[in-house]
Amino acid sequence: MKIGLDFFIEEQFKEFKGQRIGLLTNITGVNQQLIPAIDLLYKHPSINLTTLYSPEHGIRGEAKEGEQVSSSTDPYTGLPVYSLYGEKKEPTKEMMDPVDVVVFDLQDIGSRYYTFIYTMAYMMKACEKFNKHFVVLDRPNPISGKIEGNIVETDVRSFVGLLPIPNRHGMTVGELAQLFKCEFGYNCLLTVVPMQGWDREKYFDELNLIWVSPSPNTTNIDMCTLYAGTCLIEGTNLSEGRGTTRPFEIVGAPFINGQLLAKKFNEKKNPGILARPTTFAPFYQKYENEKCEGIHLHIKDRKVLNSVQVGLSLIETVAEIYPNHFYFKRNDQGKYFFDLLAGTKQLRALILKGETEVFLRSCNGILQKFQKLKEPYLLYK
Repeated sequence: MKIGLDFFIEEQFKEFKGQRIGLLTNITGVNQQLIPAIDLLYKHPSINLTTLYSPEHGIRGEAKEGEQVSSSTDPYTGLPVYSLYGEKKEPTKEMMDPVDVVVFDLQDIGSRYYTFIYTMAYMMKACEKFNKHFVVLDRPNPISGKIEGNIVETDVRSFVGLLPIPNRHGMTVGELAQLFKCEFGYNCLLTVVPMQGWDREKYFDELNLIWVSPSPNTTNIDMCTLYAGTCLIEGTNLSEGRGTTRPFEIVGAPFINGQLLAKKFNEKKNPGILARPTTFAPFYQKYENEKCEGIHLHIKDRKVLNSVQVGLSLIETVAEIYPNHFYFKRNDQGKYFFDLLAGTKQLRALILKGETEVFLRSCNGILQKFQKLKEPYLLYK
């Protein structure tokens, strides 16, 4: 198969010959020989690369989650690097002045919490505002075209849920860009350079491509598959496994008995998943250097797995076993981060009442509507 970057370098760049190009990318922007898009564009004799833009984690993937990234100069090319995860998330006029065209080449992981797609949305907004051409070099959705979850409600929009899409959206970045433009008002001049040979039923590890982790805790395809559900754990006092070798696959806390949690979770018989008791001590984040017990989630059959169901079932199980220890975290203003991840303020109460099945049933009609909404923008039928 070929990715959008291949086609851009081979042929499609000619449409923009003589124009000033900006590149929004990071360490995942590589071709199938792992040569970075930065190098391919900068060294190309007919491409005038003038500017770089970086998302969360920085252009070289050096920053931790949530860590602000400063604008800088790239030491390898000497080009300016404007951070879109620092003081500003939406590009300013100063950032856009050096370019005529912005090329987007980032590997998404298929869940709505992952901020790269909202960096793309803000760049689309800036391209519309400052009359620039926006070009998306398409890449696979690494966890297939499956969709799960609910739609983000208006009063809990944030940078981990900026637009009304489900937890697991099942679209590529190129398809999302078309959806954002035509349905959500990000009405820039848009070109999507599609892939060739991508089957939307396949997962990334079934493709003839090399996986490059987009961020420090994005370890493998099992992690990406579970993340649409287990990312919700970030809004609780449970460790989601950051600071271990298996973030979002390992979950626990100092107050948990791993043997008991594994037994109770497995009794719920969530399709496609098994839990194994484990012990860990995170080297950073929640419970840094404290002994925690919990479970390691092992995917048996990802074709039947519903990751959102897994995440909610796990949180509900902990709340049932440890009602005096488990809680949802609040910020300094008393607001729940869980609500921003969940895309609703209703889910917390349902979890504490043991009624997550009610929520999951309510998602069925929502997902059917989203499937119809996104259908016109799918490039790989």
